Amino acid sequence: MKKKFTYIAVAFLFAGMLSAQKIDLNAMPKPGSTPAINIAKPKTFQLSNGLTVLVVENNKLPRVNTTLSMDRPPYYEGNITGVSQIMAELLDNGTTNLSKDEFNKKIDFLGANLNFSSNGAASNSLSKYFPQVLSLMADAIVNPKFSAEELQNAKERTIEGLKADEKNASSIASRVSNALTYGKNTSRGEFETVESINKIQLTDVQNIYNKYYAPDNAYLVIVGDVKFDQIKPLVEKAFGNWKKSNTKFSPLEPVSNVAKTEINVVDVPSAVQSVLSVSNLNTLKMKDPNYFPATIANYILGGGGEARLFMNLREKNGFTYGAYSSMTPSKYSPEFSAEASVRNEVTDKAIKEFMNELNAISMVKPEELDNAKAKLKGSFIMSLEKPETIARFALNQKVQDLPSDFYTNYLKSIDKVTAADVTNAVKATIFPNQSRIFVAGKASEISEGLEKLGYPVKYFDKEANPVDKPTAQKVDANVTLGSVADKYINAIGGLAAVQKVTSITADATTKVQGMDMSMKLIQAKGGKMFMEMKMMGNTVQKIAFDGKNGYMEGQGQKIQLNDKQKAAMTEPELFPELTFAKSTDFKLSGIEKYNNEDSYVVKGPKNTYYYSVKTGLKTGEIKAGEGGSIPTSFADYKDVSGVKLPFTIIQNMGGMDINLAVQSYKLNEAKDSDFK
Repeated sequence: MKKKFTYIAVAFLFAGMLSAQKIDLNAMPKPGSTPAINIAKPKTFQLSNGLTVLVVENNKLPRVNTTLSMDRPPYYEGNITGVSQIMAELLDNGTTNLSKDEFNKKIDFLGANLNFSSNGAASNSLSKYFPQVLSLMADAIVNPKFSAEELQNAKERTIEGLKADEKNASSIASRVSNALTYGKNTSRGEFETVESINKIQLTDVQNIYNKYYAPDNAYLVIVGDVKFDQIKPLVEKAFGNWKKSNTKFSPLEPVSNVAKTEINVVDVPSAVQSVLSVSNLNTLKMKDPNYFPATIANYILGGGGEARLFMNLREKNGFTYGAYSSMTPSKYSPEFSAEASVRNEVTDKAIKEFMNELNAISMVKPEELDNAKAKLKGSFIMSLEKPETIARFALNQKVQDLPSDFYTNYLKSIDKVTAADVTNAVKATIFPNQSRIFVAGKASEISEGLEKLGYPVKYFDKEANPVDKPTAQKVDANVTLGSVADKYINAIGGLAAVQKVTSITADATTKVQGMDMSMKLIQAKGGKMFMEMKMMGNTVQKIAFDGKNGYMEGQGQKIQLNDKQKAAMTEPELFPELTFAKSTDFKLSGIEKYNNEDSYVVKGPKNTYYYSVKTGLKTGEIKAGEGGSIPTSFADYKDVSGVKLPFTIIQNMGGMDINLAVQSYKLNEAKDSDFK
């Protein structure tokens, strides 16, 4: 009992102390002092062929991470651009000692991850299997098996990806902006094309491998549950026969920023958003005194959801889902860039806000500086839990020529940064008056606003060639909304045949991230619709709407459609063209390129439709949705019971093209029960 009273007394005393100190329970706790960082230094040795090996012993978990990286400048591939990526793909297809199936079975049996790139390789495995995994990695690298059959398969996959990117504004922006920055015929600015991939021969792959995939200036970083004295004989046995190339690299092509900020535009007629970036080159390296201040400046500007760009373009103005920036202290291509995807109609306003923020970032507030330091320090400390982080640190120290205490003093280096340091770093790395503002978007909707911003505006095609400003084609005086609709109806079979169609059932297949999917789509008059997508026989998503009510089903959940969703789905006719002449809601607004064809543009209250000037067939449509507009292309029309329907349908969802290959259509077979 006495002890009990003692505990109560202590509790009251403690409570009294809390009260006396008047602690504000709503106040954020103050950060503690900066902790000391102890990072294991790698033990190093080098093979006679030039391969440098760095080993970091970390016995917390029974796993080992291995990373192979080659420190070499970019090299020019010319008319076979893409050959290095193809070569890297083929490294994963077996060796001269093991067939592709045998190689992959061994990796799977060991429960390991092993992948290759044009600049190295990486693996992750349990420590007890590390010797076997290292041996398999080395076998693939030292004894590659390049075959004509696998080369053709890799080329076809690459070309399929390039064709899918032809109408993707983000892919076009990445390719063309890079080509304009560095020059399209340079090592850093060239890009893959269907033509360059088709030209690649087996001898090209072998030559690139012999010349550039070599141990000269290569680093093998091993981090995990290993013993250093056991590593050297394993590595010597695995990689000892890897031959040096003694390749002499050409100096990098000279490059500079534009003399005065300009806007570069690539017309993407099907784009429902403009992909824009503002970028400039600089000379920032990790070992520079400006590195930490520049990193902090970039975090304040565009490092996340609390940064200035995000708060301005998304939170304040609602132009985009997100706006970010990056500071790349690369050894060979250092640059600054800020980017976002914005609605077409606000492209000019978004650029104006981007430039406002870039001009203002040289001055930071004390609370912004403190917050950035806390976030960057926290991220750094959390990253130390990952073995791949330690591997990256070890590699950076060698490749970037960093001082030995760079990472142990990392937190202290952040702490030392002042507002004046940030100002000086911004002046040396971010150049609002010498930036390239790049826009990939629908020129017919954005050009007028861009040309009022006060910057020179230059236009380029998708191959980074200068072109004249795209001009809207004039619609012939005898072409009307009604004649466009009539031409389409006649092109697909005629009014009588079209009016007989009460429902359309389509079965299609597609690939999503390399996985086969099937889709059944049933549509009927009155807006009735049923759609089910399956993968490996299992339903991934299902939508049903009977004209009045409906639901969505996916991942085990079933949700009823809300009023907004139901209103968006309600279409009285299977062929909206039948209503064009009777309605004042539709307007013929001009001629634009869509799906690579000159197309009449018909704008409705919710959707925009495109019809080939030449054939009258519908080339595509853009539907307004809750998550943004969804563009769709139609091609490969074939006769189905007297009505022509498209057998190739490409729909862009979230920046990714879904290529639907229709296997069959059935007309007038739907029942009311199909939509329940």
